[in-house]
Amino acid sequence: MSPINLTATSSATSGFSASPGINIFGFLSGLFSGDTTSSIASSGVFDVLGILWLIFVLLSFSLSIFMLVLYGYASTRRWEYYAQADRELREAERQYDEQFRGLRKNNRLEDILEHLESPSPNDWKLAIIEADIVLDELLKERGFAGNTLGERLKSISPNQMESLSDAWEAHKVRNRIAHDGADFVLTRRIAEDTINRYRRVLGELGA
Repeated sequence: MSPINLTATSSATSGFSASPGINIFGFLSGLFSGDTTSSIASSGVFDVLGILWLIFVLLSFSLSIFMLVLYGYASTRRWEYYAQADRELREAERQYDEQFRGLRKNNRLEDILEHLESPSPNDWKLAIIEADIVLDELLKERGFAGNTLGERLKSISPNQMESLSDAWEAHKVRNRIAHDGADFVLTRRIAEDTINRYRRVLGELGA
């Protein structure tokens, strides 16, 4: 008696043959049992993942280099902008000093208040700059040591000037105008508060 062909019988019974495609169960079985074909397929998958990872690393590295270059350029331009703003500020201070040199400080204070009453924030900034110059000259006349207003304020103790904290706070606003430029938004409230601080200091010094 000849043996029964179970494969043929099964195919005939089911009425269709196995369709070609990926045998996922065979792939997993071969992967764990060490089947050569499945191992090759698995190796191919890891090769693709390795290539994708390499591409990702290269793109990330290139983007990092680009961002560093961009940051360096932006930083350089920023400091150039600050330097230009500082030069413009010092030029304005020089012109103001030449214009009002030798005049009574009361007249200069009146000019400061006129700038403060203006609706323009640029005039408020100019008022603060002018008040800072008046304070610097007054401290210089009083004999306080230092080459700048900041150095002179450091040489003063709270016992020598009750309004020393007002002088520092007002001078900080002046420095923000000088160094931050257009990035510093000066409101009328801040301008008025700063000028009032200068007036308290000048009043204590007898100006």
